[in-house]
Amino acid sequence: MRENPVEDIDIDSKTTLADLNSQFAKAGGFVAAKVATATSIIQDMNQGECTKFISFPADIMATGTRGLIRQFVERGMTDVVVTTCGTLDHDIARVLSDYYHGDFMMDDQQLRKEGVNRLGNVLVPDESYGIPIENWIQPILSELYDKDKRWIPWKIWHELGLRLADEEKGSESLLATCAKKGIKVFVPGPTDGAVGSQLWMFWQTHKDFTLDILAEEHDISDIVHEANSTGAIMVGGGISKHHTIWWNQFRDGLDYAVQVTTAPEWDGSLSGARVREAVSWGKVQPKARRITVEGDATVLLPLILGPLL
Repeated sequence: MRENPVEDIDIDSKTTLADLNSQFAKAGGFVAAKVATATSIIQDMNQGECTKFISFPADIMATGTRGLIRQFVERGMTDVVVTTCGTLDHDIARVLSDYYHGDFMMDDQQLRKEGVNRLGNVLVPDESYGIPIENWIQPILSELYDKDKRWIPWKIWHELGLRLADEEKGSESLLATCAKKGIKVFVPGPTDGAVGSQLWMFWQTHKDFTLDILAEEHDISDIVHEANSTGAIMVGGGISKHHTIWWNQFRDGLDYAVQVTTAPEWDGSLSGARVREAVSWGKVQPKARRITVEGDATVLLPLILGPLL
């Protein structure tokens, strides 16, 4: 109990992210100590034969944090991506056009009159979102339909990634990087977004066009059951977090688990549920290295992942 005294943080212009992270471990400071623990767990995940998951919702893809996740994939530090349909939307849209800085307190009625959507303090103009996605994706869906009428969803996202790589800003695309690295992207709610709506629109005139969701579930099942050990970085909650821990319960739970969340646990939400709660469901192993880090992922992920890149 008295073996590790609290030490002061000492930084200057030469302090690196790795230096700061190391000092967090010695300084304590509530969430700071958790940041250092999270980095240590992820470092352990990347040693040996651990199958690594990263799950996250779409909102951070509208920010520069997309680049950090893309780097994480590029460096081979994850094997599986589990996310939401909006990730597809924002990744495609930002390759084709631009999003802009805004403010949480902007007049939303005025923004609507100007054809601008507000995502927190990020501005997404109509001309940067729905129509560009539709114009880009519909010809691709026609090409895919000519090849096959039945598609496992992750294979569609792989094809989109290959085509995004050929765009002018393709090097910025998460999907393109996943396709290049052979990383499967699982979107368990594939119709909940602009890309999903485009699939539905295409289906209106091609009723034999089929998404084989159960075959996709079989693929993620194989990944889990063939793994020697598994670990996950989970940002927020919702369907992406749940799909990750749900499948891992069938191998008696994750061996490593890091969650970043802003949600409280007293409302019973999955976003707020701490990793320790998943132990009771068999989704995280009792002896797993695990931590929940409270705070904004756009701030915390660079501090947690930066020292490892």
